[in-house]
Amino acid sequence: MATPRAPRLADPRLRQRVISLVLLAVLLVFAGRLVLIQGVRSSVLSSEALSQRLVTQEVSVPRADIVDRNGTVLATSVQRYNVGVNQVKIADFVRTEDGVVLAEGPAGAAEILAPILGIDAAELGAKMVGDSTFVYLAKDITPETWDLIAAEKIPGIEPEAVEKRLYPNGNLAGNVVGFMGGKEDAPGVWGLTGVEAAYEEQLLGTPGTMTYERDGSGGYLIPTGVREETAAVPGDDVVLTLDRDIQFYVQGRVEEALAQTGASHATVVVEDTTTGEILALVDSGSVDPNDPGATDAANRGAKSVSTVFEPGSTAKVITMAAALEEGVATPTSEFIAPYRYTTDNDQTFQDSHEHEDLKLTLTGVLAESSNTGTVQVGELLSSEQRWQYLDAFGFGKRTDVGLLAESPGILHDAEDWDGRTKWAVTYGQGVSVTAVQATQVFATIANGGVRLQPTVVKGFRKDDGTFVEREVDEPERVVSEKTATQLMTMLEDVTQEGGTGVLAKIDGYRVAGKTGTAQATGPDGKLSSIVASFIGIAPADDPRIVVSVILYDPQTEIWGGTTAAPVFKDVATFALQSLRVPPSTTEPTLYPTTWE
Repeated sequence: MATPRAPRLADPRLRQRVISLVLLAVLLVFAGRLVLIQGVRSSVLSSEALSQRLVTQEVSVPRADIVDRNGTVLATSVQRYNVGVNQVKIADFVRTEDGVVLAEGPAGAAEILAPILGIDAAELGAKMVGDSTFVYLAKDITPETWDLIAAEKIPGIEPEAVEKRLYPNGNLAGNVVGFMGGKEDAPGVWGLTGVEAAYEEQLLGTPGTMTYERDGSGGYLIPTGVREETAAVPGDDVVLTLDRDIQFYVQGRVEEALAQTGASHATVVVEDTTTGEILALVDSGSVDPNDPGATDAANRGAKSVSTVFEPGSTAKVITMAAALEEGVATPTSEFIAPYRYTTDNDQTFQDSHEHEDLKLTLTGVLAESSNTGTVQVGELLSSEQRWQYLDAFGFGKRTDVGLLAESPGILHDAEDWDGRTKWAVTYGQGVSVTAVQATQVFATIANGGVRLQPTVVKGFRKDDGTFVEREVDEPERVVSEKTATQLMTMLEDVTQEGGTGVLAKIDGYRVAGKTGTAQATGPDGKLSSIVASFIGIAPADDPRIVVSVILYDPQTEIWGGTTAAPVFKDVATFALQSLRVPPSTTEPTLYPTTWE
C-alpha cells in the first residue's frame, strides 16, 4: 500500500497566505522586541549607553602653604610638567614648508626640542626611538617651558602635570617646616617630617571630581552632554609662630657659636613668655627641604623636641621654686655650702670648683650655682614634693608643641629613685628634658607662675581668608605670683657681677637667667659628653621673651656661663629690637647673696 504524500502548495494563493503569515509573525516578534526596548527597558538601556560615554576625573587641589607669623611663605606648591614621548606616533612626524621637508621622525623632533629642554639632540633623539607609547624625556619642567614645547605641535610629545613643593628660604626653619617624600602605602608625595607631616590633613584639602560625556570616537567632550562637578576644597595654610627674621638671625648666630666653641651641635629656642608662641626654634645643621638627601638623616628633624639631655643647673630653679612655694625657705634663708657635702644616706656631692665653706643665702646658692647648697635646699622637701614640682613644670611629658617625634623626656616616679638620684634631681641630674621643655620652665616663671603650652603653630588660614587659631591647653598655675616674682629677682642676681651668667647682660635691659653644665650620654653610651647651657628672660622687669641656648660638647670651655651666655646676649638683643620691646626703666632691688 502506497504512503500518502503531503499536499503541495500548488495553489499560489495558499502559498502567498503562508508567506504572509510567516512575515506577520516575524513582524510581531520585532514589534514586541521594539516595544520591550523602547518602552519597558528604554531607561535601562539608555543608562547603560550613557554610562559607557561618561568619564569621571579627579580634580586635584594644590597643597596649601606654610607661612611664618607675618605671612612670609616658607613652603608652597607650584605646577610643573614631566614631558614624555609616544615613540609610535613620533615615528610618523613630518614638518614641511612650501613642500620642503624641514624635519621628520625622532631625529627631527629632537633637533627642535633640544634647545628648549637644554638636552643634547642626539641623547634626546635616542629616547624617542622604539615602540613604547610613553617614555619620559624630561621632568620638572616649568609651565613656561611646556608652553614653548606645546607651541611646536609635535605629535607624540605629551605632558604629565605634577605638583612640586618649593621652599623659597632654603634651610631656614627646615627643622620645623619639614619636607616631602614618597610614602609606600599611598600614592604621591606626603609630608615626612616637621609641620609638613604633623599637619598633613589640613594642608592637603579634599580633591573634587568632574564627570563629563564624551563621544565614541576620539574621546572628546560633548559640549551639550552631561557634565557634573564636585568642587575641590582647598587645604588650609598653616601659619607658624616663627618670625622669619629672628629665625634667620639665630641660625646664623648658632653657626658662629659652633665655630667659636667647637661644639658638635647647638639648639636655640626663643619663646614669647606672654603667649607661649615660639618665635625661633633652631637646630644647627638644619635640613634644606629642597634637597633633604644632602643632610645626614640624624639632622633632618627637630632635635630641639626629640633629643633629651640632663638639664643640669638650669633645673635648680625648680628646687628653689618648690622651697619658696612650700614655705620652707625664703630668698634670704641662710646656708653654709661646703665644697663637698654628704647626705644622711651617705651620698656625697660636690661643687664644680674647690672652695672654702661659703655662707650663702638661698639667692646666693642659685647665683653661685652651688650643688652642695642646692642639695641642702632639697633636704627641706620630701621626695614626693621634689617630684611634684618637676612634674608641674612639665618634665616627663610632651609639650605638644606642634611637631611629631617629640620626646616626653625622662622623669621616673619618686618611688623609683635610688639613694643618689633623689638628691641629684634637685640640681638637674637624674632627669632628662628637651630644649623646649627646659625653656618652658623659665617661661612659666616669667609669666607669673602660669605655664602656657608652647607652640610653633599659630593657626590655620582658610581659602576665604578666615583665620582659625590652633587649640592649645588651658593655662595652668604652677607656683604663686609671689613665688614667681621672688624667683625673677633671684635669677637677676645670676647675671650680676659675681654671678655665673654675667656675660648674658644686655645694655639697657634687665636680664634674669641661669647657667647650666651637665654630663650627657655620648656615642659610646657613657656619660662622656657635656651640655653647656644658658636660659634667660628679658626684660626681667616686664618679661617678654625667654631664650635658651644649649651647646653640645663645646671644646673651648664646658661652662654655660662662658659659652652659651654670650650667644643668649646676641640673640635676645636682636629679638627684643625686632619686637620693638622698650628698654628697662627701673633698677633691680636685689636680694643679698651672702650672709655674716
